[in-house]
Amino acid sequence: MCGISGILNLKDNTPISPDKLRVMSFVLNHRGPDEAGAYLDDYIGLAQSRLSIIDLAGGSQPIHNEDKSLWIIFNGEIFNYPELRQELVQLGHKFYTHTDTEVILHLYEEKKEKCLDVLNGQFAFAIWNSRTKELFLARDRVGIIPLYFKLDHNKFYFASELKAIFSVQNLSPSFDAIGFDQIFTFWTNLPGDTPFKDYKEIPPAHYLNINFDGKFTLKSYWQLPFRKESDIKDCSVTEITEQAAELLTDAIKIRLRADVPVGSYLSGGLDSSGLTAIVKKKFNNELRTFGICFEEDSFDESSFQRIMVNHLQTNHSEVFARNSDIGKYFDDIIYFGERPVFRTAPAPLYLLSKKVREENFKVVLTGEGADEIFGGYNIFKEAKIRKFWSHNPESKLRSKLLKKLYPYIFKDKRLFATLETFFKTGIDEPENPFFSHVVRWSNNSKLKNFFSDEFRATIKDYNAVDEFLLKLPEDFDQWETLSKAQYLEITTFMSGYLLSSQGDRMAMGNSVELRVPYLDHRLIEFMSSVPAKYKIFGLNEKYILKKVFKDLIPKEILYRAKNPYRAPIRNSFIDNTELMIDELLGETLINSAGIFNPSKVKLLLQKAKKSDSLSELDNMALAGILSTQLLYRHFIAVKKIFDTNNQNFKVFIDKRTNT
Repeated sequence: MCGISGILNLKDNTPISPDKLRVMSFVLNHRGPDEAGAYLDDYIGLAQSRLSIIDLAGGSQPIHNEDKSLWIIFNGEIFNYPELRQELVQLGHKFYTHTDTEVILHLYEEKKEKCLDVLNGQFAFAIWNSRTKELFLARDRVGIIPLYFKLDHNKFYFASELKAIFSVQNLSPSFDAIGFDQIFTFWTNLPGDTPFKDYKEIPPAHYLNINFDGKFTLKSYWQLPFRKESDIKDCSVTEITEQAAELLTDAIKIRLRADVPVGSYLSGGLDSSGLTAIVKKKFNNELRTFGICFEEDSFDESSFQRIMVNHLQTNHSEVFARNSDIGKYFDDIIYFGERPVFRTAPAPLYLLSKKVREENFKVVLTGEGADEIFGGYNIFKEAKIRKFWSHNPESKLRSKLLKKLYPYIFKDKRLFATLETFFKTGIDEPENPFFSHVVRWSNNSKLKNFFSDEFRATIKDYNAVDEFLLKLPEDFDQWETLSKAQYLEITTFMSGYLLSSQGDRMAMGNSVELRVPYLDHRLIEFMSSVPAKYKIFGLNEKYILKKVFKDLIPKEILYRAKNPYRAPIRNSFIDNTELMIDELLGETLINSAGIFNPSKVKLLLQKAKKSDSLSELDNMALAGILSTQLLYRHFIAVKKIFDTNNQNFKVFIDKRTNT
């Protein structure tokens, strides 16, 4: 992994300052602390901060082709690069490094944007054609690696993180009301949008072309390949299991390619346990694993981790996440994540990657994506129950199936009617394309009650759900209920939150690269063709994945009830002397940020201090408001000045364009 950034002149070849590139690179130093470099000509400046994983000695970037007409900066990994390199050598291409970066460049020479079709990896890269004066940017299929941009008068800026672009702007950014409406509906922005006005993100599975004249195109090169229900062919569970096992094993195998050791996260859940078991038993007898234990028993899964450690005999390290530490590092996770969050879950993952780096590991495998691809979330089973319930909405028996999903919230019989009403939201519209998520999104939207009247006025009549409706695939209505739910979850929660706020950003904050085998595009494409009845068999989630792991992991792990990964909120914030919550949520700073109603925030904070626990919605509100205020403090309230004098920064100046 690395940090990439750049500035392109538009219709004006005023020299680009190397100092600006140095600043952008310095701001991304956490993504690539090993070395930094830049390419500079009259039209563009490309900068990169490198985390050395492949070709440690010879892989310095930017990298060029044979005649130095093409230059690339790259963040990520291409896992099938040895096979692609061999094909390119046979076509006559000459290589001067052993990197996957150079493979992308020569592949682009051969195929242009079609090169993206054959890349198996997680990536964001920029290629500059000095002859045509054209810049090509691309991002991986599901958005594992971030890439942002801004058009500003006669300049085009791009970077792995927004803070790098902020660092070279004359004015501080401002919050975008539309972006916040999306976040307070979906927990994240719709693809392409951000919390900041005029700053955009290249959506997953998209590429962007822009040239010196300002001609701009943004296109999709891959779609989540769900099919019409009528087009999905049935086949045996045995065949499906064998194919899934083969694809997953190969996905893991190629993600172990590195010139540094590769470890594995081990949570004690099905996904990380099965993944780790395959690595240990088939590829690596010296495997290092890493896990989190919590101060609060209700969040702790360390007993299950120990079962797996004893079973596999891995060399295991644990991070103990105290409530005070979660509150202490909440500020850091907002700085690195650059987006409001409604959970504290990223903080323990930040601590975990910190531990990984302290033990001299740069790369770890992780289990993200298994729930989305194999059908593991309760929201998927919930949609199945609610669809069944919708055929007889007045039934008093069908709704009770929800007890099987949420026994911990239905244990109070007095609350059953209230909970039944909650889950009945939208039950009369089973054909609604958002049927699976309407309950969650409606509940999330209640958080907007904390917005100030002035901020509401800037949102006007915009509706994030209506905009999402316009972005759905043309044949979406003909998909099976589970396929629709998977698409919605992958497009919003997974790409925009899980892989970002809990994934790349928390790991790269400590210069650690995450690799996610479950999101190999071959596995995604295969599982999208599997009938829904085999993904969730009755109410048995991840039915196929459990069969894949049947002989690899202990039964108490294989068949344990799913426990969503979470971390304490209220108990991590209140009375935490490291956080200064009273100041952050005080009237002065609330008014300065301009998002929330100070009176409502004051009442929420008073409730949090008086009570030992908060409702789910109040916990979300507390985290969402606090994270927004931290976001404001980091990126809007103060213009940071960066001292880069001690940074080792190599600049190649291309003088061919000076004529």
